[in-house]
Amino acid sequence: MNEDERAGSQKTCLDSGGGIERLLEIMRRLRDPVSGCPWDVEQDFESISIYTIEEAYEVEDAIRRKAWDELESELGDLLLQVVYHSEIASEKGLFNFKDVVEAISDKMVRRHPHVFGTDQRRSADEQKRHWEDAKSEEREKDRSAGVLSGIPVAIPALIRASKLQGRAARVGFDWPDAAGVLEKLEEELAELDEARRDLDSDRIAEEFGDVLFTAVNLSRHLGIDAEDALRRANKKFNDRFEHMEKLLNARFAGKAFQKATLQDMEDAWNAAKE
Repeated sequence: MNEDERAGSQKTCLDSGGGIERLLEIMRRLRDPVSGCPWDVEQDFESISIYTIEEAYEVEDAIRRKAWDELESELGDLLLQVVYHSEIASEKGLFNFKDVVEAISDKMVRRHPHVFGTDQRRSADEQKRHWEDAKSEEREKDRSAGVLSGIPVAIPALIRASKLQGRAARVGFDWPDAAGVLEKLEEELAELDEARRDLDSDRIAEEFGDVLFTAVNLSRHLGIDAEDALRRANKKFNDRFEHMEKLLNARFAGKAFQKATLQDMEDAWNAAKE
């Protein structure tokens, strides 16, 4: 194929509804060192990883808000990140987009023998346990992989804490019930108070981290998702604060926090709670 034919083929791919092949070709063009986009050409795994995380959060946010009109676009943005990483990997001779698709397809078949094989499994909980068992077996095959290996450092700290604790619990390293964790939480709070009185900033940070870690452990024993619980608490605070602000603005002619005293704020806060 000569240059004119190649250019014509690329134009057809770019102009038509070529599905995933169109997107792959767009990314190849953007990354072309001669005729591509200078910004896109400069990017690497590390520089775009933050965008990958952001796009995943935007998908999750659209779902939580039930913004279905936005979800299509957000999913496209997330897919672009997969294509972007795959193209960089292809340029480095590591793997390509097809390899990514094949790998996840193989994993889905392997981890769902009740669908693609002869295993019998009826409940979602049973399937979840099987999924974790399958991941554990895969880690065991890699002798260098420990019990806690493979849990991403970049995920939200509350989620990572829960995953670390869950992995440890699977090998028996866990409190027998929530009562033991509550006692541990009280112990950690006492140690935090001691560090606070000693004015030891490093120890205060360490003990505060222990309190949060233990609180996550408690949430796990109570069957509560700590990340989701904190999101709900954030939303409750946000809604009440905004309502308090409206009450104060109505009272002080739009100058809520210029004129309101702390007692005024507390009264409005209590009214917002009601």
